[in-house]
Amino acid sequence: MRIAVAVSGGADSLLALGLLQKEGHEVFAIHAHFLPSDDTQKDLAAAIAAQCAAIGVPFQAIDLSDAFRARVIEPFIAAYVAGETPNPCAACNRDLKFGLLAEAAISLGADKIATGHYARLADTPAGAALFRGADATRDQSYFLSLVPQEALAQAIFPLAHRKKADNPEALAALDLAPPLPRESREVCFVPGDDYRAFLEASGVPLSGPGPIALPDGTILGAHQGLWRHTIGQRKGLGVGWREPLYVLAKDADANTLRVGPKKDLLATSCRAREVNMLLPPHDWPETVLGQTCYRMAPRPARAAITVDGSLDIVFEAPLPRPTPGQVATLYDAAGRVLAGGVIVA
Repeated sequence: MRIAVAVSGGADSLLALGLLQKEGHEVFAIHAHFLPSDDTQKDLAAAIAAQCAAIGVPFQAIDLSDAFRARVIEPFIAAYVAGETPNPCAACNRDLKFGLLAEAAISLGADKIATGHYARLADTPAGAALFRGADATRDQSYFLSLVPQEALAQAIFPLAHRKKADNPEALAALDLAPPLPRESREVCFVPGDDYRAFLEASGVPLSGPGPIALPDGTILGAHQGLWRHTIGQRKGLGVGWREPLYVLAKDADANTLRVGPKKDLLATSCRAREVNMLLPPHDWPETVLGQTCYRMAPRPARAAITVDGSLDIVFEAPLPRPTPGQVATLYDAAGRVLAGGVIVA
């Protein structure tokens, strides 16, 4: 089997490359430029190429910066303008890493594409099945839940059964040192993880001041742009009340920030669209486990696909209100991903 390994310069992807080479597979490294090429990007690519040359692995760089802007950055900005809080990593996995990058790898002669994601794949009669990875602290199945099944069928996750904490020793044993010694969990195209400054610098017209209102319509003050806020936010609202207030919703049509006490932040249901089904709904268990943000523990729920193709999820117990633009992922008790979609309400 000839395997292309997507290498970013970090420890995880480099370890995936080293492990597959050690297993005797024919491998080559493919590195995507998602951001416009500058000296930093060029130096990183050169460092990865040198590392690959040292272990006898062919290296290929591919420029996907235009596609990344069109399919990840511009929708990210548009989502904030529309009053949502997007999840660009999930979109990147679907459209770039397991979309255009995988297509490029196959065109270069690869049978499969491997990445350093912490998730597990299994072949089943129903097709490729996606499961949580062994490392619960690093599991990335949530961010992969929008990737179509046919794309997952071409993927390999060498770190599926590994723990992140063991990586330094494993890399040293393979005589590998990642060009990027520190790995960031921030959005890669947002400098300093300051999305507000990024949006302001984008040149896209953003919403201006508008009212901050309670559920009963009482106006408490003014916000300086809905894009500056997110669902569940408590600090930085700039208004006082007899009890702490949280952002409940961003009404883009009325340019109004809806706020209320913590009890009003709770919800028992949500709806998602752009649904990616990895197992037909008739094969789902009666009670599924729903996850509506990365750091949330999955909660018992019932789920159904509506006549218009949306995913409706009703949770057994109230939870913090799901955020439009984020991903809703369904699991079974074994950690298998059943479906994923983008939350709209």
